[in-house]
Amino acid sequence: MADPIREKFATQVRSETLATLRSLAKSEGRQLQALVDEALSDLIDKRKRARPRAHVMAAYEATHEKYAELYAKLAE
Repeated sequence: MADPIREKFATQVRSETLATLRSLAKSEGRQLQALVDEALSDLIDKRKRARPRAHVMAAYEATHEKYAELYAKLAE
């Protein structure tokens, strides 16, 4: 399989974060860009699987019986 096309971009991070990331890359024998790519991919995956916050679900469940018909109509 061919390597994916890569695109350059610039951003800024805290100095401490970058120093830790560089140290981690060195200790793992990997390139900095590989760790950044992994971190971004993990973040994207995490956000795709995100679940509603517990307090939001608790509020929904507390009102579900009273507003079940309205929620059904909104879901349509």
